[in-house]
Amino acid sequence: MPPKGTVFLAVPLPPSFLLPRSCLQPSKRAAQQTRSFGIKSIEPPKLNPYNNAPGLPGLLSTPRAAYNRKIQADVLPLRTGALAIKKGMTAIYNQETGERIPCTVLQLDSNQVIHHKTMKEHGYWAVCVGMGRKDPKNITKPELGHFSAQEVPPKRYLQEFRVRDEMGMLSVGEQIKASWFLDGQFVDTRADCKGKGFQGVMKRWGFGGQPRSHGHSLSHRSLGSTGNGQGGGSRVYPGKKMPGRMGGQRVTVQNLKVLQTDDEKGIVLVNGAVAGPKGGVVMIQDALKKAWPDAPPPPKPAKVAEEARKAVGAKLGSAPQEKLKTE
Repeated sequence: MPPKGTVFLAVPLPPSFLLPRSCLQPSKRAAQQTRSFGIKSIEPPKLNPYNNAPGLPGLLSTPRAAYNRKIQADVLPLRTGALAIKKGMTAIYNQETGERIPCTVLQLDSNQVIHHKTMKEHGYWAVCVGMGRKDPKNITKPELGHFSAQEVPPKRYLQEFRVRDEMGMLSVGEQIKASWFLDGQFVDTRADCKGKGFQGVMKRWGFGGQPRSHGHSLSHRSLGSTGNGQGGGSRVYPGKKMPGRMGGQRVTVQNLKVLQTDDEKGIVLVNGAVAGPKGGVVMIQDALKKAWPDAPPPPKPAKVAEEARKAVGAKLGSAPQEKLKTE
C-alpha cells in the first residue's frame, strides 16, 4: 500500500503503434482462464466443413448407410443385367430415311442365374450371372461343389449385378435370353478396353511432339520440358501427363439404344461403339439415366427365403460330380 498523502499523476499512453504486441493482444493463459470461468469468447464457433447447416444429421460411414444413399439417389437398377461376347461392329440402314446406323453385335451365351446376394447375409441385393461353358475337370473342387449344390452347369464367366431390392431377383437356374432387353430401350455397357502397353505422350495424350528442324535430333516424339522454373517451385506438378501404361481399364458407355434382339441366336444389337476387343466380355444392364419405352414384363418371384437357402445348404455334402448338368 502506498503511504497516505501520495499523489498520482496521470501520464498519457504512447500511440498504439509504439506499444509492444503483448500489450494489445491477450495472452493464451488469459484466454484459457476466460473459457474456464464460463465467459463467452469473442471467437466465432467453428462449423463442421462437411455439414454447415444446423439441424442436419451427420453422414454415416457404414455400408448400410451407403447403400441407403444409393437407393435414395436412384443409382441402382431395378433388374439384373447379362453377360455377352462382343462379336464386332456392323451397320444397318433405316428404310424410311436411308440413314446408316453403326452398331455393335453382342451375343449372349447361355446366361444363367448362379447365386443370390441378400441384404440379410451380405448387406446388399445382387444376382450372380454365369455365362459360357466349362469342363468340370478344369475347375476346383469348391467351385464344383457350388455349381452342384445350385444344380447349374459350370460357367466360364461369373459376374454380380446389383439390384435395388428383392423384386429384381431371379430364381437360381433361370436363363436370361436376348429378349430380356426390349427393342428401343437404352442400356449401359461395361467392359475392359484394349490394352496398348507402355506408350509415349503423342499416342497416350495426343501431344504434338518437338519441331522437325535442325537441332532436334532423335527427340521429335519426346515429352520435352516437364517442370517449371523458379517461380513454379522448380518441380514437376503431380498429375503431369507423361509416358506410361495405356488402356486396359474398365470403361462404361452409357445410354446405348437397343436396335434389335434375336432369341434364337442370342444376339443383341446396340447403337454405337462398345469398349473392348472382339471376343471380349461385356456387361449389359438397364440404363440408369434413361426410361424404358414400354414397361418391362415383371420378373418371376425368386426363392430367396430361408427355406430355399436351407435346401441349397443340404445339397452341399451330397451332390456328386456325376449330377452336373453339361450343355
